[in-house]
Amino acid sequence: MVEIDGSMLEGGGQILRMSVALSAATGIPVRVFNIRAKRKEPGLKAQHVTAIKAVAALVDAEVKGLALGSRELTFKPKSIRGGSFRFDVGTAGSTTLVLQSLLPAAAFAPSRVNAEIIGGTNNPLAPPVDYVLHVLRPTIAKMGYNFDINVLRRGFYPKGGGIVRVSITPVAKLKPIRLEDIGEVKVIRGVSYSSRLPDHIAKRMADSALRALKKAGFEVEIELEILQPGHPKCALNPGCGIVLWAETSGGAILGSDSLGEVGKPAEKVGEEAAVRLLEEIEVRATVDRHMADQLIVYMTLAEGESIIKVRELSMHTLTCIELSKKLMPEVSFEIREDKAKVIVCKGIGLKNKFFTA
Repeated sequence: MVEIDGSMLEGGGQILRMSVALSAATGIPVRVFNIRAKRKEPGLKAQHVTAIKAVAALVDAEVKGLALGSRELTFKPKSIRGGSFRFDVGTAGSTTLVLQSLLPAAAFAPSRVNAEIIGGTNNPLAPPVDYVLHVLRPTIAKMGYNFDINVLRRGFYPKGGGIVRVSITPVAKLKPIRLEDIGEVKVIRGVSYSSRLPDHIAKRMADSALRALKKAGFEVEIELEILQPGHPKCALNPGCGIVLWAETSGGAILGSDSLGEVGKPAEKVGEEAAVRLLEEIEVRATVDRHMADQLIVYMTLAEGESIIKVRELSMHTLTCIELSKKLMPEVSFEIREDKAKVIVCKGIGLKNKFFTA
């Protein structure tokens, strides 16, 4: 059993999610202590409990310490299985963070994994579901790993109630990802969404982002999703935001987002997302700063050498790298200096034991 100190580096929930994801994929049991030690309210929150339950169901794990507020957890995986699952966070906690825990292990299942997750779809401090669909999904597809995701209903704080369905196709092994050159930006796309708010909110967010991006010389296409009561996808309470992504000739997809909040002008929301995306493009990164930490687990498990470029090494990314090395001593990472930081990883080449050569 590998002992993981949850207070290391970033000291948040990601240490727990990634520890359990790698444990489930490889079969190595883990004990995580000092869970979320550097957060204002340490210990497990509802979304963490749901994420662990989801992965435990997938790998028939023996789990100790799985309770709200718990600061220590033991996770002993048995065998990965396919099938259909349903998980309810019970709050507005992030569905995408639950999915983040589930995806790495599901890659090595014996058959397709279908899951319905209920909770928040667009949360602060978590990837929006639109980012997962338009940025994460096509990026890890380059590693030969595919999943479909469908949003049945959006969910915002405080009521949550969002419904996401995902269908995951396992792989024999993960191919390395090599994103060394951004090339040129072909087009910037986006979705500006709102629920239970005046129609002009989503339009103003989109117009603000359009102005900033077109001023920088880019072709831009932003879709509006304006949901009102009566529409099946409309959230249980008001919410809005915008997600942007740049598609490049080098195969890279860079994303950014901004979430609406009370008192924050719609124009500011759109402008924030645009400025963040332009910052990524300017340094010729091949993945955005949020994608970098999400990719580390896949690069660790992949066969061969993966290369990505990121604008800056966030504490989340550094934490994921150190955690990977602790759990998988055979993995190696190298950081090279360029206009953007270059992360080189030689993965462990994990093979799906259910797939014959």
